Amino acid sequence: MARIPYFDRESATGRAAKVYEKLPNLNIFRMLGHSGDMIDGFIKLGNEILIHGELDPVLREIAIVRTGVLRGSSYEVYQHEEISRKIGMSDELIKAIHEGPDAKVFDETQRQVMRFTDDVVKNTRASDATFNPLAEKLGYKQLQELVITIGFYTLVSNFLETFDVDIEDAGHKSGVKLPGMKG
Repeated sequence: MARIPYFDRESATGRAAKVYEKLPNLNIFRMLGHSGDMIDGFIKLGNEILIHGELDPVLREIAIVRTGVLRGSSYEVYQHEEISRKIGMSDELIKAIHEGPDAKVFDETQRQVMRFTDDVVKNTRASDATFNPLAEKLGYKQLQELVITIGFYTLVSNFLETFDVDIEDAGHKSGVKLPGMKG
């Protein structure tokens, strides 16, 4: 149960009111309303990551779900496992994210993203051992996208857990539509 009441979307003003016109009725967004116009910047950064980034969507979702797992954010994991399925990730691959980087299902790049995500979440600064192989493979732009993604979803996980945001009732669809999503 949430630690504070969910925000009434109908009472939003300013930029927040405009943002709410486009948002699905998810509990994370209902809780974020208390932040006022700050919700606008939050949504813009999230959209940059999810819609406009160049990082492969599977690698992005591996990093997001892994961050949620490591940060203990069941809401984040639940929502992004749904997104992962909609972009075509198998249940076996999604399950492996919970197991860790040594799970057999990962290809080498996915394994490197898992190790890098673990390193950044646990140590803040990635070690040369996880940084260098990905810098070579992904290039600087996508590597920076990956770090920004991990950082943003660390923030999201902290927010969700601090306010005890509830997972929506079973059968409630996220309402999130991303390029390449099925259904």
